[in-house]
Amino acid sequence: MQVTLKLARIDVQMRRATLVRWHERVGESFETGEVLYEIETEKITQEVAATGAGMLRENLVPQGARAEVGRAVCVVEKRR
Repeated sequence: MQVTLKLARIDVQMRRATLVRWHERVGESFETGEVLYEIETEKITQEVAATGAGMLRENLVPQGARAEVGRAVCVVEKRR
């Protein structure tokens, strides 16, 4: 099943973040807990880990781009 992951608010004042680095490439599989991407806000840099196993299908925010909270970041195929 394909799922779209959105940029989650990690701080009450967070409104946007820069996607600093993709740790996985499109087509690569990942396991629960592996880092998918890294974001940076005005206050912190945070790694975002997978909550389940799957495969990265599409990057919707390019590396180095800013994104608003709630924006779709990527599409993943969840493994059953």
